[in-house]
Amino acid sequence: MKIARFSQLGFILAAAGSAVGLGNIWKFPYIAGEYGGGAFVLVYLVTVLVIGFSVMIAEMLIGYKGRLDGVGSFEKLSPAGKSGWKYAGFMGFTGLLILTFYSVVIGWIFHYVVVALSTLPSSVSEAEQSFHQLLSAGIGTQLFYHTLAFMAITSIVVRGIKGGIEKINMKLMPILILIVTGMFFYALSLDAFSKAWEFMFVPEWSKIDSEAIVVAVGHAFFTLSLGMGAILTYSASLPRETNLTRVSLIVIALDTGIALLAGLLLFTFLFEYGAGPAQGPGLVFISLPAVFYEMGILGTVLALLFFIALAFAGLTSAVSLLEPMVQYLIDRSNFTRFKATLSAGLFFYIVGIVSILANSSEFSQQLTFGSRNFFDWMDFITASVLLPVGGLAMAIFVGYVMPKTQVQAALKGSMNDRGFALWYAAIRYIAPAALLIVMLNLLGME
Repeated sequence: MKIARFSQLGFILAAAGSAVGLGNIWKFPYIAGEYGGGAFVLVYLVTVLVIGFSVMIAEMLIGYKGRLDGVGSFEKLSPAGKSGWKYAGFMGFTGLLILTFYSVVIGWIFHYVVVALSTLPSSVSEAEQSFHQLLSAGIGTQLFYHTLAFMAITSIVVRGIKGGIEKINMKLMPILILIVTGMFFYALSLDAFSKAWEFMFVPEWSKIDSEAIVVAVGHAFFTLSLGMGAILTYSASLPRETNLTRVSLIVIALDTGIALLAGLLLFTFLFEYGAGPAQGPGLVFISLPAVFYEMGILGTVLALLFFIALAFAGLTSAVSLLEPMVQYLIDRSNFTRFKATLSAGLFFYIVGIVSILANSSEFSQQLTFGSRNFFDWMDFITASVLLPVGGLAMAIFVGYVMPKTQVQAALKGSMNDRGFALWYAAIRYIAPAALLIVMLNLLGME
């Protein structure tokens, strides 16, 4: 089946939208705060440039050459006798599993847009009580906003590559960048900016340990939206003669730039009002609302802009999580786009309800297995197992299964011989080793 094509700018914004998600604006600042700031950020940046860049090129290459869904692209590019590699294409199912809790978090963000418009909590303790109340007893509220998230995500994807995904990213990504940049320039005017800059970019190596390095490497991979088939599926719709290296570097620059800007502005706000950087996952939903309250009317405006930006980031990532499975159903089962989107959408919506119930006081005991409830297990399995496995599969496929001459020919217009040699060494040796170490260490931390 013929796939509609992105424009090159549309692809860049869609791929950046996939990469720029809650991992950048929510997760990156709080894990940087937990692991000491500067040293962690430096490890993260090196990982993005070495491992993230090499795997992104590999994932783009598979989609760009395959021109099909994930399974179809692996099957088409597999040499004779190695057809089993088509099963690596089922990594697209990982995105659907991520959506079973990601959509719930987007629902929380929608809720906090309303909170910003009404009454912000006046203290950290009040904000903490309000957030825990939402999780433990606000089943109806969460279900309402989860339903809104489901409707928003599926209504975009059902319109297709040009009319839905490209169109929404062409609108939301510039607005997201404008909001984050504007808040950053306001943060520049505050006295605490210099302290935030020092925390983010002056490494204190005594604060870094092996666990922090593993987390930095794992997060760099996660935040680029690799290993789940999203970039692969988008790349199947790239225009011919696209320079994959240049496009990859632009996407990585946008993704990393927004993460760094978000970290700087959030830490500036926290330091300016006496809050600490190591606030954990509650930084955005507990610490920041209380800080925004302290700013008065300006804080209400900033809170509204921040949560709108966070909602945009969540939505642009969410559509990329759904699209691989939708494209698979279209290509392999001859579904219409409407039927494919509704089928995949209903899956994450229904399982997402289980994720909501898992955090509630009424059902948490029944939905807790071992050390985690259902919500946390879905997060752990996708981030610590499925994403690294997906990235590892792509690195091995491009580095060892596809003929080197075919890979080099595909990248001839994107990098010179020396650049290709360096990248090929990274995809064959550095990326697989790093991904194995990250996966084994994350599993060993349990």
